Amino acid sequence: MIGMDILQPVVALMAWTMVMWLWMYAVRLPALTAAGLKPDDARNVKALDEVLPPNAQWKAHNYNHLHEAPTLFYAVAIVLALIGQGDGVNTSIAWAYVGLRVSHSLVQSTINKVALRFALYALSSLALIALIVNAAIALF
Repeated sequence: MIGMDILQPVVALMAWTMVMWLWMYAVRLPALTAAGLKPDDARNVKALDEVLPPNAQWKAHNYNHLHEAPTLFYAVAIVLALIGQGDGVNTSIAWAYVGLRVSHSLVQSTINKVALRFALYALSSLALIALIVNAAIALF
């Protein structure tokens, strides 16, 4: 199908989001237990950041981040696929976006160096902007 290649990086990023979901719970549930909290106790804590170790929370923060800017990525990728522009350079940009977001996740979830995270985020944002501009040019 013409222009549908861009759906591959879309599915890849969705799969990566589920990997982060699993990693978050694999680390966070033991951290809750170690902190002496039961799941229902979490609703009475002002912020889990105050009671759980930072490296346990980094995964949760990243999981949340994967539901922010990537929503624009999903939308623009679907638009590009629908109008037959989801192949070639747009697919390459989409794969770059996914690679940068996965790299961002790994940095945030392990060493959490903010300058490096920001650089990866900024680069992924440029890729996202390029996709949006390409969609706008094709549509308008």
